[in-house]
Order: sequence, then C-alpha cells, then structure tokens
Amino acid sequence: MAAEGGVGMENTNAVTASSANSWKRWRPRLSVSELIMPSFIVVYSIIITVMEPRFLSWGNLDNLASQIAPLLVMSVGQAFAIISGGLDLSMASVMSLSGVVAILLVPTIGVWAAIFVMAAFGLLTGLFTGYIIAYQRTTPFIVTLGMASVTTAVALILAHGVPIYTVPTELVTVIGFGHFLGAPVSFEIALAMLFLGSFLLRRTVFGRYVYAIGSNKSAAVRSGVNVAWYTMLVYGFTGFSTGVASIVLTSWVGAAQPVAEPDMTLKSIAAVVLGGIALNGGSGSMIHVLYGCIVLGALSNSLTLVGVSSFYQILAVGIVIIVAVMLDRVRRQEIF
Repeated sequence: MAAEGGVGMENTNAVTASSANSWKRWRPRLSVSELIMPSFIVVYSIIITVMEPRFLSWGNLDNLASQIAPLLVMSVGQAFAIISGGLDLSMASVMSLSGVVAILLVPTIGVWAAIFVMAAFGLLTGLFTGYIIAYQRTTPFIVTLGMASVTTAVALILAHGVPIYTVPTELVTVIGFGHFLGAPVSFEIALAMLFLGSFLLRRTVFGRYVYAIGSNKSAAVRSGVNVAWYTMLVYGFTGFSTGVASIVLTSWVGAAQPVAEPDMTLKSIAAVVLGGIALNGGSGSMIHVLYGCIVLGALSNSLTLVGVSSFYQILAVGIVIIVAVMLDRVRRQEIF
C-alpha cells in the first residue's frame, strides 16, 4: 500500500509539474516594452481629458473610431509587409485607384458588386506587385514606390483630376455612417480585418512563414520554404487590405478621390513601428498595430479638439514618425 501510495503521489506531482510547465508555456509573456504603449495611451487620454473633457465623451469616441478605421485596415496589411522584411509605399495610391475604378463601374455593375471590385482590385494589384518583388528579385522600396506613381497617374486620368461624388447613398449610410450594436460599421470592419490578420499570423502555416521570411530569408529557403510564393501572397494580402480600406474611406468621405489621403501610407508605417513591430521584420503582432493606430488617431483628434492648427498637426505626425523609427532602433538594441 505504501508503495502504491508513493507511486500515486509521484504521479500527482508529475501531473502538477506538467500543468505548471504548461501554464508557464502559455501564459502571456509581459515585458516593460510591451506595457509602454498601453500605458502611454492611458496617460495621454487622462491628460487630454483634463485639458478638454469632451475627449472621452461617447460622441467623440464614436468619431475617433470612424477616423482611425481606414488607417487601421491599411496598417494591418502594412504590418504583414514589414513583418516579412519588406515595405509597401503604394498603399494610399492603390486605395485611391480602387475607389475610382469601383465608383465609375457602379452604374454598370451595381453597388454591392462595386464593393467586391474595390477589394479584388486591391488584391490583384498587390499580387502583381508581390510577383515583381518576389520573382524578379527586386527591392520592395523601389517597386512599391514605382507602383505608387503608376496608380496615382491612372487614378488621376480616370477621374480627370477631380473627386467623383457619385458614391451610392447605400455605401455612405450603411458603411460610412452606419452603426451596428452601438459602434460604427466602418470600425467593426477594421476590427474584423485586425482579427483576420491575427488569425493568419498566429494560426496558419502562411503566418509562420511570414515570420520566418522576415527573421532570416536565407534560413527559410534552406528550410524548404517557397519564399517567392509566400512573399507574393504577403503583398496580395497587403493589397487586399488596401482595397478594404478603400471601401471604408470612400464610404465615409462620400467621394472617390484620385489622390485620397496621400500621407496615409507613411501613417500606416508609423502606426506599425510605433506600436511595436520591428522595422527590420520577423516580429510583431496585430495588437501592436492597434496600439499604433490609437496613438496616431488620438493625437490628431485631441489636437483638433484643443484648437491646434492643422499645420501643427502635420508637424506632430512627422515628429511621431521620427520617434517611431528611433523607438524601433532602441527595441532592436534590447535596451528595454
């Protein structure tokens, strides 16, 4: 009996130890660097609320959610490009062209088909860009910069250089200013994209290969990863995010603009890096994207509330971008 009791005790201890090890494996790994952004958001919100109590009012938060929705959608795609070790400078231009093409086709194909066209056009453009980068072995910076110029020119030609205001009322009322369960539909679309990005990164082979390519492309090749194929898919998803951002922005603004939010590409890069994703690739998650977008959105929104000129807001965004790059360098040196 004693022997059996001893064996039983050993088994119990083994199970307990296994459970403890399992908990250690799956519990969240928090570090000082992971707490910096959420802490900054809380402190900044408190300071601005003291200065301007309307900042945390429900009406302003609703407006803030609508404001950051297009940026959040675009930043999800930009995060994939950066995590894979690349970059996409054509996102704002492709977004503009997607909106122009779709709205021009509305009389022919209808409203809801036009929504599909925006997303599909972004996806196909991204795949084409990714093909050039991956299979022609060219630098993402140069290719996406060239693509930005091409798509901007085509959008201006198709729209004759002026915004197209014939956006269907359904888009504006349902997506642009519609609400579901008390939240803006546009922001809910952005959150859906965020969850999709998180699922792809964390739960699929594609996501694991994105991290592998960004960490060490040569090692990924030696491990049997089809780097060219998955790189093309990365830019395909980036393009798809751009198409969805076009749906959100066109619906919210009520116009298809040939040059819509030209600085949004830089803002998406700033949001991704500021949130905590390494600029040299190989690390990061979607929660970091959300942090960065909230910071940029809250900054712009709060400055408007306190009456700061739009010129100074541009200055503030520029400073934030520089600070984001500096923080990325600090993170890579593992100072935190």
